[in-house]
This record gives sequence, structure tokens and C-alpha cells, in this order.
Amino acid sequence: MRSPLKRRLGLAAALAFVLAVFGLAPSANAADPAPAALTFATDSSTTTPGGTVNLSMTITNNRTYDIWFVYQTIDPTWLTTQRPDLKYSFTGCSLATAAGSTPCSGTGPANLGSNYGATIPPGQSRTVTLTLKVAADSGCNGNIGFYSYYYAEFSDSTNTNGGPVYSPDTRVLCS
Repeated sequence: MRSPLKRRLGLAAALAFVLAVFGLAPSANAADPAPAALTFATDSSTTTPGGTVNLSMTITNNRTYDIWFVYQTIDPTWLTTQRPDLKYSFTGCSLATAAGSTPCSGTGPANLGSNYGATIPPGQSRTVTLTLKVAADSGCNGNIGFYSYYYAEFSDSTNTNGGPVYSPDTRVLCS
């Protein structure tokens, strides 16, 4: 007759085997970072009508191959669209480089990928800063926020996509 301990160990081993076969066991790669990561930051969490806020977007290459191509969208969040009195636009775009900032284009829901510059080597990041201008006649006491989806291709012919990634909200305060 088998002891209760041996039966329990046998059941645990059988359960672990079934989970591993059907892919339900935790994988060794669970802690691996995403192949590419997109983050947002703002230089201010508040502004007033007529003010500006810089919205920075950083894409980081976590792979061992270069990122050759990035396609990214940026759209207002649903709550932002529910406040038609909030008036704003993107009025500038710059790419941070080792030699300083350089102008870029493609703001709004257009392809932002070309703004990140050419190749992004493994372990490196590129940051694009959009200037968000709140109209002088904009409503106030509301939040402006954005979300983004991205697609990146690597030099080994693989690709990844992600999102939605949300920007911090900017509160438009009455002056």
C-alpha cells in the first residue's frame, strides 16, 4: 500500500506534467521585457487656456536587433472627445539627438514612426516631443489625454506591436 505522502507527490507531479503539456505552467520567459516599449511623459500636468505642454514619447528597443521601422498613432482619449469645449492642437515636434533637438513632422493621428529617426540600436531609446497648444478660447476644468498604438519591425525580420499606451492627462485650469 502507498503512503499518503507518495500519493500526494504523485498527484502533484502528474498535475505539473499536464499543466506543462498544455502550456498552463509559468514559462521561463514570463519576466522578459516587451521587444519594444512605448512610454509617455509631460513637462507639466496642468496648463491654462493659451498655454502649452510638451508631450514626450519614448520608444525603447529591448531586443538584440535594430528597430528599422516604427508606425505609431496618437489619438485623444474618449473622455477628451467628450469635452468639445476643450480646444487644442499639436504645434511642434522635435526629436532628441546627441547633437540636440531636431525638428520632425507627422503630428496628429498620422504616422509618427518617421519621427523617431532611422535605426534604433538594441538597448537604446528615441524620444519625440510634441508641443500641445491649448487654444486661448478653450474651455477649462477638463483633462486632455491621448492614447497610442505602435508597430515596430526589427532587422531580423520580426515585428511587434503594442498599445494602447496612455499619456498622462493635462488638466486645463481656469485662470
